[in-house]
Amino acid sequence: MILHSELKSSWLKLKEDFPRLRIKDAAEQLDVAEMELTQCVEGVIRLKENFQDQFLEIGNLGLVMALTRNESIVHECKGKYQNISFNKHVGLVLGSTIDLRIFPKKISHAFFVPVQQANNKLLSIQFFNAYGVAVHKVYLLNNNNRSIHQAFVKKFTHEKQIQLFPIKEKNKDVLAEKIDTQTFLDDWANLQDTHDFYPLLVKNKINRFTALKIAEGTFTEKVSNSTTEKLLQNAVNEEVEIMIFVSSGAVIQIYSGNIYNVKKSGHWLNVLDPEFNLHLRDDHIVNTWIVKKPTADGIVTSLEIFDNKNKNIATFFGSRKPGIPESLEWRNILASSKKKSL
Repeated sequence: MILHSELKSSWLKLKEDFPRLRIKDAAEQLDVAEMELTQCVEGVIRLKENFQDQFLEIGNLGLVMALTRNESIVHECKGKYQNISFNKHVGLVLGSTIDLRIFPKKISHAFFVPVQQANNKLLSIQFFNAYGVAVHKVYLLNNNNRSIHQAFVKKFTHEKQIQLFPIKEKNKDVLAEKIDTQTFLDDWANLQDTHDFYPLLVKNKINRFTALKIAEGTFTEKVSNSTTEKLLQNAVNEEVEIMIFVSSGAVIQIYSGNIYNVKKSGHWLNVLDPEFNLHLRDDHIVNTWIVKKPTADGIVTSLEIFDNKNKNIATFFGSRKPGIPESLEWRNILASSKKKSL
């Protein structure tokens, strides 16, 4: 166990050599969880565990940037937290640009974190899971709301400002030893809504990647790993609205709309638009699938990408609303992207 003072000293030495190193990358180099390093930031404040109340309150903070990521992709949207609600299992944020599904039981810690940049200091609220992995970050963009920001921190400051250490061992998914593939495919064929797919996986004790392998040739098709780049470029060129889903395990962040500026830089595939940024390590893509799901509105088609651990990196859909069939334009650019990638 590394003590706070020792870790902070190691981090300061690392920053001298690599002043632009991101905190996540620094944590990896120091072999600690990002949450441990976050607690070394000057001015960091531990927040209470009433995460649902905090998300409801974020709606009062005005203009923010919402960031959700996993090991291979970063999804950033600027806007306001609007139409926030929670039921027993999930929270919804249904703003015009910030669209989230929040699973509070998968969040364990929260902090108020000042982030020093070259010319200014960004204030942020950062949420972590039990393993010390950042699952969602909120950056405050409107300096005129400083009094509201301060009130938020005061309201949610934890009475115990102690050093927290994450759980080191991750629990493995409990999966079925034997799968009745025909029953599973029959259940898939009877889907009425894309939201019914996850319960189908839970019912059969099967992970997403295995499900796509079982359904290959029926509901799924494996395609080239360059399809994602082609798809994003085609969406720009053909002006087709798309949806991009990224999950951290505790938060799913969704962008819906047009994209305008796709740029490749080394292994990073980026969307760089005023209200939406995406940063994808395309060298992490090991498997790419086109997936079809029956619904009451007809077939809904997605592109899903996976890493070397068979974990979902991101999912891409054509932009659509419930009750409206999938657009022909989306199907065309997806088919075109696949053909050009082969």
